[in-house]
Amino acid sequence: MSSKKLLEGNRSDLYEIRTHGEGPKGQLPLDEKMLLNSPSGDLFGMTQNAGMGWDPNDLLRDQVLILSTMGGIRAEDGHPIALGYHTGHWEVGLLMQEAARVLDENKCLPFAAYVSDPCDGRSQGTTAMMDSLAYRNDAAVVMKRLIRSLPTRKGVVGVATCDKGLPAAMMALASQHRLPCIIIPGGVTLPPTVGEDAGKVQTIGARFAHGEIDLLEAAEAGCRACGSAGGGCQFLGTAATSQVVAEAMGLSLPHTALAPSGQPVWTDAATRSAQAVVQMIADGTTMQDILTEDAIHNAMVVHAAFGGSTNLLLHIPAVAFEAGIRRPDVEDWNRINRATPRIVDVLPNGPIGHPTVRVFLAGGVPEVMLHLRELGLLKLDARTPAGLSLNEVLDWWKASERRERFRELLKEKDGIDPDDVILPPSRAKEKGLTSTVTFPVGNIAPEGSVIKSTAIDPSVVDEDGVYRKIGPAKVFTSEKEAIKAVKGIGDRKVQAGDVLVLMCRGPLGSGMEETYQITSALKFLPWGKEVAVVTDARFSGVSTGACIGHVGPEALANGPIAKLQDGDLIEIEIDCQKLTGTINFIGTPENRVTPEKGAELLEARESRNDLAADPDLSAETRLWALLQQISGGTWGGCVYDTSKIENQLKSAL
Repeated sequence: MSSKKLLEGNRSDLYEIRTHGEGPKGQLPLDEKMLLNSPSGDLFGMTQNAGMGWDPNDLLRDQVLILSTMGGIRAEDGHPIALGYHTGHWEVGLLMQEAARVLDENKCLPFAAYVSDPCDGRSQGTTAMMDSLAYRNDAAVVMKRLIRSLPTRKGVVGVATCDKGLPAAMMALASQHRLPCIIIPGGVTLPPTVGEDAGKVQTIGARFAHGEIDLLEAAEAGCRACGSAGGGCQFLGTAATSQVVAEAMGLSLPHTALAPSGQPVWTDAATRSAQAVVQMIADGTTMQDILTEDAIHNAMVVHAAFGGSTNLLLHIPAVAFEAGIRRPDVEDWNRINRATPRIVDVLPNGPIGHPTVRVFLAGGVPEVMLHLRELGLLKLDARTPAGLSLNEVLDWWKASERRERFRELLKEKDGIDPDDVILPPSRAKEKGLTSTVTFPVGNIAPEGSVIKSTAIDPSVVDEDGVYRKIGPAKVFTSEKEAIKAVKGIGDRKVQAGDVLVLMCRGPLGSGMEETYQITSALKFLPWGKEVAVVTDARFSGVSTGACIGHVGPEALANGPIAKLQDGDLIEIEIDCQKLTGTINFIGTPENRVTPEKGAELLEARESRNDLAADPDLSAETRLWALLQQISGGTWGGCVYDTSKIENQLKSAL
């Protein structure tokens, strides 16, 4: 295009301009009482609603806000006009449309607003990851502001799918104590008919660097990984786990988590959810009725039974905080994980590793809860958005046509026995499924740490179910340098037997980034199972291997991890059956010591001289890190506790 055309434009209808319009026809449904007593904002809002084209006769309906994480611009035929960041927010506009249609049919007045979200997969290994966890808080704040900015709303429908948008929506809706609210989960992407899932495909760079795959294999795998255009990834990462947890705590209708995207059963979730919020408005059911300590307990039990992402250790306490109830602590997590068997065989945990769509067909959250009810692990009086107690919902599910038909479909479509995906507890025990999360402590992590012990390669676990490792530390303060060493680039190479220590990646150092590119690379390298990872960062929900994260205190909060040096001997012991573990510095190869003596040596050491926050850490994320640290830190859910922050500021004045 020439400069002249660029400046002038070249549309044939460019100068067809009107300078005034008639405005909507009809009259606002006002009465004298409204004019005398209503805020001017309520009255002007009606003017705006009519101006946007809604029939003025229907403006006094109950107003329901549909608040979603939609991203990108999708044409009517489905092709992209502008891309979103990820499939998880790509098609959720279709769910919004369906919910709005149902609300209209039920004589409600639907409104829609958007707070999009980033993609943690797209962010891996980049500076974008430093904004990831902090963004959850930002999105929750904006969502809450948007809810309050529609002062006449009677209910809220959240539509969200993935790692940060869905936890943010859960937090925002949990804070609406006196409003009816419900979440429509965005479902899951289908796996490719032939190809790699979206978790494995993120390792093509590392595998290519080590000659495990060639350029053509990498290119084809990278192209084919998403079998449908929408939904969260096909594995039980943070996105899928968040959907499961939202349903388990009563924020979503039964059997809506993990629905296959873009299909009638997926849209049906929006239909039923909109109907449910209408009924909740009529019944006066609010978030205070749904989100109780019993609901949080049930969510934690279901998380354990699924073997969910460790990131929910950050999100569930945050939801509890917003709901105004007690936040679960490490002891609660320990107690529940020790009591609850893992009974779901799903990617990335295995042993087979079924995609999440199979979990949905096998019965999803209600099927898992049926087994948990038999074990006496659930609080059955908890209320659900269906207007029934959890016990009543499970009675319905057990005899429902929905359950029977979907489980039969799994046999017909994939030739899979549903009881091999969601296993009866006795079968799970026979197949060696163990509970998921262990919280190692020791002189490196006196405040605790987290490992998904389920995901340790079984070949490096001893016959008694204990993972034991003693190895030399290879210490990094930069994820970029660590992944280069894993790929074998440069002078410092990670080798079998090493303990890769990555520090300065907690909230104060990098916004507590995920380090999935490291853990995933190790998983798919032949010698990777012989390497352990210890970090003050967090992990992707699909991470596997002997990777210990959330090490506390973090390096930049004067944690002992900040004093480790190359060559230090690290001893790790994880009992995958009893869910206990330790992580200790035990001297050097020339001078091995007890963990107790190791603690003394670490105490006497100076911290490393290369400790620093990442130079690319933004001012916004630094502020988030400081505020969440005052508010209880990572074990408290990385929330903003305004009272604690206020007290800290006052004491400093």
